[in-house]
Amino acid sequence: MRNRRQFITAATTVSLLSIAGCAQNEGAGRQAPDPVDLSGQKTDFQGGMVIGDHGGPNGQIFYEETEPKPRQGAGVEGNSPDNLAWFHTLVYGLFPYHFEMRNSGAQAAAIYVTDYSTVDWELSSDTMIMPAPTSPETFADATELTYVVGSDARGGMGSTLLPFSNSDDAARFISEYNGRTINYDEIDRTIISGIRR
Repeated sequence: MRNRRQFITAATTVSLLSIAGCAQNEGAGRQAPDPVDLSGQKTDFQGGMVIGDHGGPNGQIFYEETEPKPRQGAGVEGNSPDNLAWFHTLVYGLFPYHFEMRNSGAQAAAIYVTDYSTVDWELSSDTMIMPAPTSPETFADATELTYVVGSDARGGMGSTLLPFSNSDDAARFISEYNGRTINYDEIDRTIISGIRR
């Protein structure tokens, strides 16, 4: 296994959370809510799988004045913020779900995904599956990240998008594990369908 990044310092964590709190708002300009902790056996809104158990990036979306509905019997246990949906995968969960919600008129107040520039991760050569951190400080504003697509690394359900806040980290990742970079605005149904193939 190769250790790729050291844990970020407490000061950096605070800075990143401050930036995340000001995430781009698709809605009316209100302050975006902060990301939440996705540990504790929370189940995915797109399929009901437990978040953090399967590897790969996780995500969460806060919607403006729209309550997301769990899919396929997925439950949300305990207290959770209003208008929040969470996902154990970006390619099979977060983005397809968000495309549908957006088509029905919903607007996102904040979209957060795992930021691999801010976590300590190891990629085992036998599985090539990225970890699935769930703590709030491991999430960043999805609209501000660089995504690696088409790499040799995998999420819990296969090929995936890998988000990085530091574009140099993304470039180093590609030099070792292949792929190419895209930004948030390039992620659409065609990109997601291509990854799922």
